[in-house]
Amino acid sequence: MINIKSRDLIQPDDFSVEEINSVLELACDIIKEPKKYTHICDGYLLATLFFEPSTRTRLSFEAAMNRLGGRVIGFSDSNSSSTTKGESLEDTIKIISNYADIIAMRHFEEGSATRGALVSSVPVINAGDGKNQHPTQTLTDLLTIKSLKNTLENQVIGLCGDLKYGRTVHSLVKTLARYKNNKFIFISPEELKMPDYIKDELDPSTYMEVSDLESSIPKVDILYMTRIQQERFSDSSEYERLKDVYILNKEKLDNAKEDMLILHPLPRVNEISTDVDSDKRAVYFEQAKFGMYVRMALIIKLLKLNCENF
Repeated sequence: MINIKSRDLIQPDDFSVEEINSVLELACDIIKEPKKYTHICDGYLLATLFFEPSTRTRLSFEAAMNRLGGRVIGFSDSNSSSTTKGESLEDTIKIISNYADIIAMRHFEEGSATRGALVSSVPVINAGDGKNQHPTQTLTDLLTIKSLKNTLENQVIGLCGDLKYGRTVHSLVKTLARYKNNKFIFISPEELKMPDYIKDELDPSTYMEVSDLESSIPKVDILYMTRIQQERFSDSSEYERLKDVYILNKEKLDNAKEDMLILHPLPRVNEISTDVDSDKRAVYFEQAKFGMYVRMALIIKLLKLNCENF
């Protein structure tokens, strides 16, 4: 079994491709034999520190730890923490790392996860830092694709919507680019284009930028929809102008490949019509379940627990 060399997961680049694959392989084994892992985290504590609202990610981490036999402490609102009294993020992490064995943290500021990891005495998992990175969502996406496509290579991935602020797409593109022969179609309005710092890491021949969704759908093996994120806009009128620019409905899937997958990190607003939910290619709710399993595997790996004893 491959051991994870990094103590923390702040961005997908912290893990080699081999280490990522080992997390996915463990997650697949947990899916097959969940009862084998029900006590592997007995006596361990996970702290979930969510300074920014979340439903799926926080509950997914908590479900993962509980299913492994561990326990969870933490908060789901920054107003519940001492930062409201002026305590620094670093001091909060130092204190919490005295209580827990591993920390999952979401924060509204880019770079916050790195700051936390630098002072923590236990492993830190970045559960999203501003518009920067969301590595466990990337692992979720990879497990979904691998489980349903049986490969992470030779795919055309269309990413649609808010590519400027969408931390999920930033992490996913950087990671899928490390696998063989993947190509990308970035679908967005001019105002929400993929940032240059992401594109600069890609071979220019592996991606194209377009603004039209419908003409791109027949070309893709995976369509990754994202919402236009109201909370990232300082100008509300700009959000109102862009919020419904892309809406995927059943009719637009007429020319899509039969085995195409439709992913979405959720929550959705208007960008996927509910009439798509019944389409066999819509896997975003299944994707959320894969997230719990991959977080179970990640917790085991970062705590360096010996699965061979279970």
